[in-house]
Amino acid sequence: MSFRNQGQSLFVLSLAMAFALTLLPLPVVLEPLRPYWVALVILYWNLEGGRLRHLGQGFLIGVFLDLLTGSLLGQHALGLVVLMFLLERFRARIRFFPPWQQAAAVLALLFNDRVIHSWVIALQGNDWPPWSWWLAPVVGVLIWPWLFLLLDALRRRQRVHHS
Repeated sequence: MSFRNQGQSLFVLSLAMAFALTLLPLPVVLEPLRPYWVALVILYWNLEGGRLRHLGQGFLIGVFLDLLTGSLLGQHALGLVVLMFLLERFRARIRFFPPWQQAAAVLALLFNDRVIHSWVIALQGNDWPPWSWWLAPVVGVLIWPWLFLLLDALRRRQRVHHS
């Protein structure tokens, strides 16, 4: 298997794990703290892997996530398209930020996604989410450095084994 195919399999595996972690049942108390795993994986692969740089990819991943989670069709798709647009727009800068600034950018992107989701919730006429719903981006940014290091180590290991 070529290095490119190996990289593709790592990308697909990490995205599949993000979907699995999204569907993993959590106690009701912890549910609002669930990080947006799919967005975090997309952030990594866009920034470091140069993958997922087209809005159509974000839209398709979002629609698939909408179908998996039973949410309003297009809700995650809209959020991920906006996230990818902003990420692509500022990718060159964010990639070379020091880790604390990169984490701040990730936090801003995750909060922006929450704003979009709250807008969709409001358009549906549903009740405003509880304050704890806004904690997920904070948890996501706390996980970000570890996820980044894990995926980076896997990519590096794959390169060493196939060079």
